[in-house]
Amino acid sequence: MRTKFTLLSLLALIAVLLSACAAGGSANQTQPQPRTLTVDGQAVTYATPDVAYISIGVHTEDPNAGTAVANNNAQAQKVIAALTAKGIDPKDLRTTNFSIYPQDQFDQNGQKTGTHFIVDNTVYVTLRAIDKIGDVLSSAVEAGANSITGIQFDVLDKTQLLNDARNKAIENAKAQAGDVAKAAGVTLGNINNISFYSNVPPVPMLDSKVAAGVGGGGSTPISTGQLTFSVNATLTFEIK
Repeated sequence: MRTKFTLLSLLALIAVLLSACAAGGSANQTQPQPRTLTVDGQAVTYATPDVAYISIGVHTEDPNAGTAVANNNAQAQKVIAALTAKGIDPKDLRTTNFSIYPQDQFDQNGQKTGTHFIVDNTVYVTLRAIDKIGDVLSSAVEAGANSITGIQFDVLDKTQLLNDARNKAIENAKAQAGDVAKAAGVTLGNINNISFYSNVPPVPMLDSKVAAGVGGGGSTPISTGQLTFSVNATLTFEIK
């Protein structure tokens, strides 16, 4: 009797499991995965720079550490004075490096002849009157700057530029999606995913070797050119 009851219970459990599996399979069949189309749109816009970032430095050497520092300080003060005389606000001048270290000197036979002390003082300059960049560089070099590690041009407010590029990228993606859907014989549905990527790097224009040679009278010729701002938009559409 007990064996019969156990067998009936087992059969009932199997029936319940089979029913659940059938229901699950039915649910999966009635909810197919939506078909989608993903496209990438791109837009590029251009702008004239309105700000420049410049690292201007003074490098001095001397066998005596105190003399090397004193010479560097005097030279750096002249450079700062020359920059402020060109209308640069002191808040746009920021010291980013001051270092002093010994460097052994050797003759042509590799024999040590002494030690020099190297002093570097670098100021990071934000130049908002970008049309004065050549004049500013020439004045800084004439005042004693002998290390310019680079110039980067940029646009202070990129909000509208990026908005315009983003809108154009979306329109470009929509146009591509429409063309693909027409060619494939399908109809576009709702957009179920949107993502963006913006590429807005500042552009370096000079390295230290070039900049070290500026000066010697007149304004240094510098071309700002134009900056390129690009936006990629990825859209995913449901298709029917």
